[in-house]
Amino acid sequence: MNGHADKDTDRQVEHQANAQHPVHGHNVDPDSAQGRRELNRLAVTATGHCLTGCAIGEALGLVIGTALSWPHVSSIALAVALAFVFGYGLTIIPVLRSGLALGAAIGVAFAADTVSITVMEIVDNLIMLAIPGAIDAGLDSWLFWVSLALALAVAFVATVPVNRTLIRRGKGHAVVHRHHHH
Repeated sequence: MNGHADKDTDRQVEHQANAQHPVHGHNVDPDSAQGRRELNRLAVTATGHCLTGCAIGEALGLVIGTALSWPHVSSIALAVALAFVFGYGLTIIPVLRSGLALGAAIGVAFAADTVSITVMEIVDNLIMLAIPGAIDAGLDSWLFWVSLALALAVAFVATVPVNRTLIRRGKGHAVVHRHHHH
């Protein structure tokens, strides 16, 4: 079989897998205009969810690290750790409410959020480090807060296509949506 035929077969298998895995309560044909809109909507929603957890963790971690006069590496490490804690936490709570046991809910959160949070954190922290003086600015500085907001906005834009791809493949937040409405 040639490479083109392999790609067509892969697409057909992926399409069939998506047709068999309802996303958010209904089947999504990722090749239709409606399917693309639905995937985009779900990706933006999933990324907004990820952004919320990351923003809380980032801000809290940087505030704590700065208030304690920690070195930048320690402050960033705390911010990243808290971004994961809050990101996972925001997923675990509704999944627990759907009736899933804690261990299973933690597994769902890891499956749903790890890639998204990782991408968001890498982009966010690279932007913060790239903006001259941002990481050194104090908490009372507009430069710090504007830089953090800009970094999170850029991270959001960079993470939407990642989440779209994951959802299209039945991964990422598609895993969480399987536990809604049950």
